[in-house]
Amino acid sequence: MNFYISMLRGINVGGRKKVAMEDLRKLYAGLGLDDVQTYINSGNVFFTSNIQDVAILSDKIKNAINGKYGFDVPVIIRTTNEVQAVIGRNPFLKETKINIEKLHVTFLSNNPHDGSLEAIRKYKYDPDRFVAAGREVFLYCPDGYGKSKYTNSFFEKHLEVTATTRNWKTVNVMAGMMKNFQGNKGL
Repeated sequence: MNFYISMLRGINVGGRKKVAMEDLRKLYAGLGLDDVQTYINSGNVFFTSNIQDVAILSDKIKNAINGKYGFDVPVIIRTTNEVQAVIGRNPFLKETKINIEKLHVTFLSNNPHDGSLEAIRKYKYDPDRFVAAGREVFLYCPDGYGKSKYTNSFFEKHLEVTATTRNWKTVNVMAGMMKNFQGNKGL
């Protein structure tokens, strides 16, 4: 049994693409996914499954949401170990005078191509900064993520992948929930 988190992009934001978390839990359970839990209203869904191919899981969830609600929602999935690794790899935590409340992680659906990573480094939108590492982009937005030009759409356009962003507090809470749940289930 594998423990996953799926991060849905763009639900319950600004009154659009509304999905009640109880309904989302039922939808996941109806797909044969087990131990379904949600965290906050923005589409963070924990579950267990015997399916190991996250692309299959992502498509299954995306298609079910589209079928039930009639809108497309990108679905990005990570394992417990992957989320724990993200916590340990944030390069901004090594800097002094970093306000951790201004840290974010953009989760990517796939590894971007090397050429696109090189090309994206030319974009400088001070005071915001980013470091791309594998399937994550670590962001520091001192004036707030809402004012940053390093948006999901920016990374999707330039890296040719699907993206969704979570603030650092949410990433840490999700990692803790995943670790606790996995330990309680003996996974």
